[in-house]
Amino acid sequence: MTFDGKTALLVVDMQNDFVDPSGTLEVAGAEAIIPFVNERIAEAESAGSVVVYTQDWHPFSTPHFEKDGGLWPLHCIGESWGAEFHPTLLVVDDAPIVRKGTGGEDGYSGFSVRDPTDPDATTPTRLHRLLADRGVQRVVIVGVATDYCVKETALDAARLGYETIVLADGMRAVDLAPGDGEAATAAMREAGVTVR
Repeated sequence: MTFDGKTALLVVDMQNDFVDPSGTLEVAGAEAIIPFVNERIAEAESAGSVVVYTQDWHPFSTPHFEKDGGLWPLHCIGESWGAEFHPTLLVVDDAPIVRKGTGGEDGYSGFSVRDPTDPDATTPTRLHRLLADRGVQRVVIVGVATDYCVKETALDAARLGYETIVLADGMRAVDLAPGDGEAATAAMREAGVTVR
């Protein structure tokens, strides 16, 4: 993987609730990808690429959560331990952080959030403007989870015209249903995303 000034590395949701074995929504194998992710972060930073982190950052009550009629257990409540980045993740000083779901939305993509009661109602985050302002043309994506936030971020990136690459060794799937991760990878490839 070659990084440069027109490339951004997007590090998706490497937070305690998803990565730590005691997290409320642990993604199996997520902790094991941290060394690989950290190596890519170091490479990107040394090459002058922008490194952007995304975080789920939910209120306690939202239709996103099972207790309020949604799909998911409580996770990544803003300001909680679960919402913090995993302590072994390399976090670049002053790197941009894009928080998703702060108003109770479904925050799957780093580029947009959507109303959990109306999937067609989406609102952009600041990520696209942030990348455009820096002249970014290509994005490389690592993180969790392959079948949700990585997939949706990659699909949005491709739709917005970025050359989009996801690194298979730097992502893991929830696999709520068996095969979800493989299906997500196939959907990304079909949309023109390069899976390496």
